[in-house]
Parts: sequence; C-alpha cells; structure tokens
Amino acid sequence: MQSRFVVIWFRHLKTDWFQRKQAALRTAVFVLAAPDHGRMMITEASFAAAAKGIVAGMVVSDAKILYPSLQVIDDVPGLHEKLLNSIALWCTRYTPVAAVDIPGGIVLDATGCTHLWGGEENYLGDIIRKLKGFGYRVRAAMADTIGAAWAIARYGKIKAIIKTGEQAEAIMQLPPAALRIQKETNGKLQKLGLSDIKSFMFMQPSVLRRRFGAGLLLRLSQALGTKEEFMQPVNAIVEYSERLPCLELIQTRTGIEIALEQLLEKLCKRLVQEGKGLREIKFTACRVDNKTISISVKTNHASANPTHIFKLLENRIAAIEPALGIELFLAEAIQVEKVRSVQQTFWTANGNAESREVAELLDNLQNKFGNNIVCRYLPAAHHWPERSVTVATSVYEKPAISWPLQKLRPIQLLQQPIPIQVTAPIPDYPPMNFRYNNKLYIVARADACERIEPEWWIEGGLHRDYYIVEDMEGKRYWIYRLGHYSDEEKPLWFIHGYFA
Repeated sequence: MQSRFVVIWFRHLKTDWFQRKQAALRTAVFVLAAPDHGRMMITEASFAAAAKGIVAGMVVSDAKILYPSLQVIDDVPGLHEKLLNSIALWCTRYTPVAAVDIPGGIVLDATGCTHLWGGEENYLGDIIRKLKGFGYRVRAAMADTIGAAWAIARYGKIKAIIKTGEQAEAIMQLPPAALRIQKETNGKLQKLGLSDIKSFMFMQPSVLRRRFGAGLLLRLSQALGTKEEFMQPVNAIVEYSERLPCLELIQTRTGIEIALEQLLEKLCKRLVQEGKGLREIKFTACRVDNKTISISVKTNHASANPTHIFKLLENRIAAIEPALGIELFLAEAIQVEKVRSVQQTFWTANGNAESREVAELLDNLQNKFGNNIVCRYLPAAHHWPERSVTVATSVYEKPAISWPLQKLRPIQLLQQPIPIQVTAPIPDYPPMNFRYNNKLYIVARADACERIEPEWWIEGGLHRDYYIVEDMEGKRYWIYRLGHYSDEEKPLWFIHGYFA
C-alpha cells in the first residue's frame, strides 16, 4: 500500500488560541511578546496584525510605530508545544499515527485511513473544516511523502492533494525553502540564482553534497520519496486497532452497542487469522465537543471471541456519555498474546482452568465484582501454613511443586493467626478450653500434635505445635502453641483456621 501523509500548518497557532479563549481579541490587532535582552520582542502576530505588516521578530516599540493602538499580550512559555501536542492527540481520531512538527505543524500518517471518510478529499476536508471550526487558521496538504506535503502546505498555490507519484512535479516550482533547509543553505542557493527547486533537482547528488552539504540532499530525497522519513508519534502505536467514523452523530446506547459489535468483529477476525487473542482492550468514543471517553477490560486468557468480549464491555457502556454526539469509535487491543491450543474433550464437566469456558467465567466474575474477586492459588515451598500458598499470575501458570495432600489442613486458613486464651495441661497436652472473640469454647476432643518448624534461612523463631480441636457443638478449629512451656512465662496460643 502506498504511503500517504497529511501535513497541517497553523499560521497563527497561539494567537488563534488566545482568540478562542477571549472573545474580545477576535476583532483586535494584537501580538504576543516576550522580553529579550532588555527589549520586548514579538513572538507571534495575529492575523489582523500581520495584515498591518507586523511580524514575529520585530521589537514591540517598532511595531507600535506602524500601528500605535497595537495590543501587546505576554507570551506563555511552552504554550506552542502544549497546543501542538493537544491537537496531535485530537487528530488520532483520523489516524493512529500523529506527530508534532515544530514550530507550527502536525503530521498525520493517513495510509489506509482515507476510505473510512469516503476518499482523500472528504478526509482532508473534514480535518480542515473541524480545525477551522475550532478557530484555527490552517493550511493542509496530502502527498506520498512528508516533505512534499510540508512544502505544498506552506508554499503551494495548487491543489492540496497531490496524487500518488506526482510529488516531483508538485514541488518543482516552489522555492528552496519549501524543502525545510537551513537559512544559510537557502541563502547560498539564492545567490547562485537557484530560486526554485527544479533548478537544482536534477543535479548530480555528489555536486549538491559538495556545494551545499548533506542537509539539502537529504531533504530533497525525502520530499521525492527516494529516502524514507520517520515520524515520532505523540502516543504509543497500537498494532491491533480498528476505527469506525460515524456518518451521523451517535447519541443513543443502541448506537454505541452496534458500533462496539462491528469493531469487535473486525478486530477479532484479524486476531484469529494470526492465531492471537487479546488480554486487554480499550473502547474509545470521540465526541464532537473534542472530548474522548474510554472504557477497558482485561481477560484471564487470550480471547478472540467477540461475543464474550462484548459482554465484558457491555456493563461499562453506561459510562460513555454521548452529550452532543459521538463522531468516531476506536477499539484497541492494548495487550495481545498467542492463543494457546487446548485439547478439546467430550466431557467438559471436569474442565480445568485452561479451558475456555472456565476462563470466560472468571472474566465475567471479575468484570462484575472487581479484578480482585477471583484468585487462583498454587502451592509454595514453605513450612509456615500462611506462606505455603501463592497467588497465580494467570490461569496458565503451572505449580512448581505438588500440593501436600498427606497433611490435613483446614478449609479456611486465616491470613494471620489470631491470639487466643487457652487453659491446657502441661507440658504437651491439647487444651481443655479456649477463649476466642470473648466466647469460651469447651474442647470435647482433640487430635495429636503436629509440630511445624520455621525455615532457618528465612528467619529464626520458635516452633509451632498445631492441634485440631472440636468443641461441644461439633465445630473444629486449628490452633497452635508457639514454643515450649517454661518456668519464666507461659507460651502464646493462636487460632489459625476452621474446618467444616
């Protein structure tokens, strides 16, 4: 597919922004100025000021000679970059790849995007119309290369859309400055009478490099497309994404659901073809008031099932407020993995955690009740019971060791043992009763002691003597004594779990 680029030039970026914020400035002749070596220098002139012959770089006092009632506003440091970054992010509704072009432009990679707007003319026209509607005076052009589009946007007097392969003819009549070369190089060309690009375009590359440096040759090659030029996008590029522009503004939940279903069908179809599935997806609605609203979900396994993913996002659609209307929808697979092939069985009643049904059930539970509602535990190589399990990072993680089935353990294990008061014969008999939560429990029967030692390489400490005790109501508890009895002090007792 032939690459296509759009370059947008903001002729009065900051002054247009001030006019957007202050309605009184829309009819005023004003400039932005900043101190420089003790003088106030004009950093940008408004459209009305430029019509009076006032340009950036002039001293304010000299400009007031040309127009005594000139209004001067203090420039805001860093405003240029902030505005361009903000506009470039807004432009991602037209393409996944948008970059800032200092000092006053935006570059869009429109490759494969224009058909969504019905062609290049509609695509470029919609961008220009929206930006002018925001109050910005812009020029824009489209071509096969960034360099050609940049030249036409700033210096071109012909149509803004250059057909594929016609960039050389389009820039021939333009001045050398249209190639984004340095002022010194441009001055040398003008002194030699090379006042347009065609006057040196067909010279030998070695001659151009020797006389004018490598910069001119590089910029000419980039504009003609013989050397590739790279962009630095304002946001991370998502490889698997789909977008859906709306012919009419969407203002209902039904419209949002239809858009989501269509995007998921396209996105999942791509993923299936490449044997992949998504682990995280973000669905974004771009409104006409220049605001975006996003919802996202994560899955426990790589999924390319559009029906399942739609159900996960469906409960969050209420967070998307259409307001005046939504003009574009985006679906982005933030995290993608290869789909693991799981052997299918005739009987799925005993399906394990790797089965699609179990993984989708976990997704539904987490989506409804929260990400931390479902945990999968694996055995860990530790003696202390509270350390003997670990939380799995995914449904596919395999245990490093097998579960210790030879020892009886309670169904509910407390995260931390709770101190209790115990009456027990000494030295090694089980308790006769214990007090827990201000209630006295009489022990009817108890099992033999199980001693558990701490790992010496982790920390020192006393051993634990565990007992399974049953009270008069038939309820069973797992309690332990910490250390031995001694003449100096009594050992501490704790409850650590409950049996059925």
